[in-house]
Order: sequence, then structure tokens, then C-alpha cells
Amino acid sequence: MMDFHCHLDLYPDGREVYAKAQKTMDFVWLVTTSPRGYAATSKVLRQTESIVVSPGLHPEVAAQKAPELELLLHQMADSVAIGEVGLDGSARYRQSFDLQMQIFSAVVERSQSLGGRILSIHSRAAARDVLDILERFPGFGTAVLHWFTDSAPLLSRAVSMGCWFSVGPAMLASANGRKLVAMMPMDRVVPESDGPFAKISGNPIMPWEASGVAQQLSSVWCLPAATVSAELLRNGQVLRSNLVSPAVRIR
Repeated sequence: MMDFHCHLDLYPDGREVYAKAQKTMDFVWLVTTSPRGYAATSKVLRQTESIVVSPGLHPEVAAQKAPELELLLHQMADSVAIGEVGLDGSARYRQSFDLQMQIFSAVVERSQSLGGRILSIHSRAAARDVLDILERFPGFGTAVLHWFTDSAPLLSRAVSMGCWFSVGPAMLASANGRKLVAMMPMDRVVPESDGPFAKISGNPIMPWEASGVAQQLSSVWCLPAATVSAELLRNGQVLRSNLVSPAVRIR
């Protein structure tokens, strides 16, 4: 079982969830929402062979956390995995969009200067701007677009740029999510939970429930669930091997 985008530290019982994930899962990418949050989390929920903890600055908190940008850029030197970062152009966060652009541009430029990083990227209502920034800094590494919900043409552009995609049960609960996933290259899709924010039937999705996406993908891709599970495992092994080593140019 693998989960390539999880806010494991933000579950109400995060220590217990971490302990169970450590025992039962092959891999979890624990993304954080702020540099200071990462500094605190990485002391309590330590990185292991199966759990990667990464520094990030979530676009939803850009207005509050912008003063921590320099700390994030410093933290990036010691982490191949970076996230959650990106842009959010939805109405609720549009007021901070210029600031988000400055932060995300600085992160991608820093990734380029460090020789490449793997970024878990939020792109809600902002995929065009995300892709524009990535194109400005060739050699930034690898983009993993988390819960991609933008248009089919922008998805095609992302695919042509070599982006990967993390897909979870909540995304596939919508018709638009299923339509977009049907267009994604099967060899660049990995499972995610996005727990505890993503929910099914009102309950937060747990990291070990990310693997349930294989059953949903089997109907989208018209393949047996076992075949889909094997494909997700192969993809996950490729991405995981790069998340824990400096060889990040897997595109």
C-alpha cells in the first residue's frame, strides 16, 4: 500500500495514524503546509524508510505564511521531496494569488538551482499558471500534480510536459475526476489519500485507504483491478526510489 499525498500530521490522532501507517504501509509521502509546521512535524513524526516527510508552503495559507518562505528555501537543500506547494485560483484564495505566484516561482527556481526536486503540487483553478511557472525553470525536477481538476486541454499540456499525477478516492467520486483520470498516462499515476482533508461519506480518508483507488480506476481504464494495482505499484516504486535519492529527473 502506498500514499503519495497525505497530511498525516493533521489527523486528530496523528501519532496513532503514523504508527499504523509505519507498520502496515509500504510508503507514505507526508506533505506539510508550512515551513515551521515541517520543522515541528519532522521532529515528532520522523522520516523513515517508508515515510517521507517534506517541507512545503500550501497556497491556501500563503497570506499567513509568506514570511516563512526563506525558511522553506533553506529546508529544500536537504529534501528531495517538496510539498505541498502550488497555486490556488479559486474565489476564496484569489485575493492572495499574486503572493502565491511569487512564492511558487521562488520554490520552482530554487528546485532548479538545486539540480531538481520532486514537487507535490496543488493547482486548483490555476493549472495554467502552474504549468507556465514550471516551464520557466527547466531542470526543476519532477511535478506530481495532486488532485488535478482543471480542463482537459491543460491536462494534455501537463502530460506533454512530463508531469505525474496523484489520484485519490475522493477525486474519483466525481464525474469530472473520472473523465480527467481517463486521459492520464497510466504509467504516471500514483495513489493518494489527501487525508484528513479528503473525505468519503463524511469521514476522512486514511492513508491505507488510498489503495482503494485501484478498484475505481479499473472501471475508468477498463482493466481488471489486479492489473491496475500492479501498475500503481510499479509507478509507486519508480517515484518512491527517486523521492529517497538524488536522482529526481525521472520525466
